[in-house]
Amino acid sequence: MTPEAEQSESQSAAEEPVAERAGSRDGADAEKTAEGGPRPEERLERSVRAAEQALIEYEIAVETFRVEVENFSRLHHQRLGPMYTRLDELEAEIAELRAARSGDPEDLRRAHEARARVMPMPGVEELFHGWMDSEEGLFPEAQAMLTDRPVRTPQRVRPSEEARKLYRDLARKAHPDLAQDESERLRREEFITRVNAAYARGDENLLRQLSEEWAAGPRPEERGPSRSEELYARLEWLAQRKDMLTALARELEESAIGSMLRLAPDDPDRLLEEIAEQLLAQVSQKEAELAELRG
Repeated sequence: MTPEAEQSESQSAAEEPVAERAGSRDGADAEKTAEGGPRPEERLERSVRAAEQALIEYEIAVETFRVEVENFSRLHHQRLGPMYTRLDELEAEIAELRAARSGDPEDLRRAHEARARVMPMPGVEELFHGWMDSEEGLFPEAQAMLTDRPVRTPQRVRPSEEARKLYRDLARKAHPDLAQDESERLRREEFITRVNAAYARGDENLLRQLSEEWAAGPRPEERGPSRSEELYARLEWLAQRKDMLTALARELEESAIGSMLRLAPDDPDRLLEEIAEQLLAQVSQKEAELAELRG
């Protein structure tokens, strides 16, 4: 399921507390005077917590879709790359035979272009495909290869239901947005990075180990009463974070791979099989066409 599909459930919860800020300010004085009533900060506390949970659910949706886009891209390249190469080679040979027979300049141009597509000059990103991350440096798989650790590529586009369940549970419990100080945020960020890497590989056993590790780890301190100004700032930050995630989700969904995944939201792995079947049919057709040209 794409983040766009899941956003409708979390968006209203994430936006509502921000929209209530004015009401919270207006009603603060009335709450102060109500005998035995809640402190003004308590309503803000509830709003912040609701916004935090809604944002975490949205982040989970965006991250799970990002993993599917990345896995689909890698598996698409790994499984279907040879078929695309074979198809390009056949098209080049067919164009070259036709050009040799006709001698027509236009046929010669088409043959040259077809041959160029078989072995294109790689760009920098293609040369380092699967090795470099523009922000973090080497991908985990590349680090594993350089450090002699086993490389575990994804077996499926979408991790198993059990892996998804473990991931969502861990993300809800250990999310950095729930940290109350910088040291706790750093600890959570390091842990969630490991969780994300395990989920991207669909490693259920590692996710279970991480779940046990988190359960046995230090418990964050309970949040004490906060001043209203701090809570208002927190709501503003949550709203900005949601806007950033919305932009990221839109970029993923509008990418070439994201658009393909939206064609098969329930079974993206089957989509790979369907593309492979179509490519095999095209290869067979081109092989027959080439054989006919050769006589």
